[in-house]
Amino acid sequence: MFSDISFNGTTVGIFVLGLVVMTIAIIYIYRAYIKRQTADSLHEKYDDGSITSFLNSRNKYPEADVMHKSRPIFLYGLAAALALTLFAFNWTRYEKEVFIPDGALEWDEEIEVEPPRTAEPPPPPPPPPPPVIEEVPEEEILEEDEPVFEDTEIEADDVMEELPEVEDAPPPPPPPPPPPPPAEEEIFKVVEQMPRFPGCEDQGGTDKEKEDCAKQKMLQYIYANLKYPSIARENGVEGMAVIQFVVEKDGSVAEARVVRDPGAGTGDAALKVVEKMNSMGEKWTPGKQRGRPVKVQYTLPVKFKLEG
Repeated sequence: MFSDISFNGTTVGIFVLGLVVMTIAIIYIYRAYIKRQTADSLHEKYDDGSITSFLNSRNKYPEADVMHKSRPIFLYGLAAALALTLFAFNWTRYEKEVFIPDGALEWDEEIEVEPPRTAEPPPPPPPPPPPVIEEVPEEEILEEDEPVFEDTEIEADDVMEELPEVEDAPPPPPPPPPPPPPAEEEIFKVVEQMPRFPGCEDQGGTDKEKEDCAKQKMLQYIYANLKYPSIARENGVEGMAVIQFVVEKDGSVAEARVVRDPGAGTGDAALKVVEKMNSMGEKWTPGKQRGRPVKVQYTLPVKFKLEG
């Protein structure tokens, strides 16, 4: 019966306010009615011997008894509670209509963007030079003499000769060079499966259908959170801002920067929306190359178009 009934927030607010006002009005009216009932007027009204026994069994006159109207007050409260429940269950919140300009993800001009950096391995260190072998002339080769054994005993009156000074030893070889720093991970520009905005992974379909759905979700998010700068609105500034960022392997957004700015604060406004993506409940689905997640550079155009 009530399945097709729906109320927006304004209607529910007006109803609750009207219910509160009506309840307060009933309370004040009933209090005023009770106060008008004086003891003298009620005594004159019931000064009749025919109802003396009735009055003796009560401690108040019927008009001065606050519980005399308990039944209609209870029924009013029940009706108000039922009406409030009906409004609460049929309260419908409508999503705000998001204005998405036509061709929001299309642009004709070529945008000169910096190519993503690639992790090129450092060149290997040069090999050590081979040892130099000098040839000795045959004339300098001496025949091996027989060993001569000398007496090395020392007597008490022997004079010790000073040993000749030893020349300075050659300096130690230099320490090996430090190991090269770890190579940065490669950032791809085009991969087999491009990153996708969250919200479409649970639905079925092909990767192409999921990608189209993700683009639509991304447009709704961007233009629902994009704040048109007041200075740009006042001066009628329109155009295409281009934001470039990297979708990490865990789906987070990093290194966001403006590569095209129409001016009047539009580039910064688009950048704030992109940086706010890390505060969403879900993260991007990372791009994949050969089945493994990789970093992917993403270029996003944000079109500023005044409505009307």
